[in-house]
Amino acid sequence: MNRFSAARLARLALPALALLIASTVQAQYFWIEGDADGRRIQSGELNKPGEALAVQGARAFAADGKAIALAAASGGYQAAQSDGDLRFTASHADEKSLSIYHARFGRLETKAVSDLELVPTTPGGNTYRLFWKGSAVSASQVNVSTSEGWSRVLRPATDGSISFTPSFPALYVLEVSARVNGAVTVDGRKYEDVRHVATLSFRVDR
Repeated sequence: MNRFSAARLARLALPALALLIASTVQAQYFWIEGDADGRRIQSGELNKPGEALAVQGARAFAADGKAIALAAASGGYQAAQSDGDLRFTASHADEKSLSIYHARFGRLETKAVSDLELVPTTPGGNTYRLFWKGSAVSASQVNVSTSEGWSRVLRPATDGSISFTPSFPALYVLEVSARVNGAVTVDGRKYEDVRHVATLSFRVDR
């Protein structure tokens, strides 16, 4: 299998907004949570973590694109402590499908950085917009899970935004996935199924 980075995928694949259609199928994803040693990046589903997904081009970075130190850890990765919201991206490919993962921890910044990203409309706010390559789009649904086992499916308002108010202390993970309409060729290999999966996670302490 050819090795390629998520950054290269961003340049080569999916240049047109019209190619993106929202998916209602919940998939495995990466999410980020904080601890005393930094930020832990895990894969699977919240409350159902499994073995780390085999991915390529794993990268953690800040809003300005500056790389954040990343090391392999049980179930995923460990990122160093950093100021501001943290982003992570990686990709996984098999013979016919390509999955590109995006994860973000924190909701202070109102700028989209990753190709697919849920962004709060105000710092620390409870209303979010989905951005695809810097342009606001409407998701058909956003899945919310918490470390306490509570989950919910959110539907967008008429303007495409998603809103909900956390009601108890927990780690909250918002997840959305999108499938590209049509095949994509990357590094000479054609993929019939190309998906982006994005999460936004944050902790509510009280």
